[in-house]
Amino acid sequence: MNHDYIIRPMKVSDTEQVEMIEKQIFSIPWSQKSFEDACQSNDNIYLVCEMNGQIAGYCGLWTVLGEGNITNMAVSGGFRRLGIAETLMKEMEKRGMSKNVVTYFLEVRKSNEAAVNLYKKMGYVQIGVRKNFYEKPVEDALVMSKTID
Repeated sequence: MNHDYIIRPMKVSDTEQVEMIEKQIFSIPWSQKSFEDACQSNDNIYLVCEMNGQIAGYCGLWTVLGEGNITNMAVSGGFRRLGIAETLMKEMEKRGMSKNVVTYFLEVRKSNEAAVNLYKKMGYVQIGVRKNFYEKPVEDALVMSKTID
């Protein structure tokens, strides 16, 4: 398989594929309309990873006053373990700097070891726990944060 992929801003035309991935991965998925709205706001950074014309993954960041809240991060099943999530995160952080974001926050399922390990590797530290943050199944979220000097 060819591992050439490009990271680019999410367009409205991507949101149908993005919603399909969202439905595969998350028990309470965002709607296509939510992604359409989110990727069109100037305060947000929404990126997709495109491989061979297919959306392989995506991420989203909402920014406000120097803080970034990572709202979405997903890689489609067939494209895992290729470094896509890390590449998306790095590009999102790079673009966040242009919006003067210095501190990033995210929530992650406590049981999602792959994601937790990736975030730790990228310099995120656990700053708290949100009890029963997730539904279907109910589970705590780890709150993680990273400040860029």
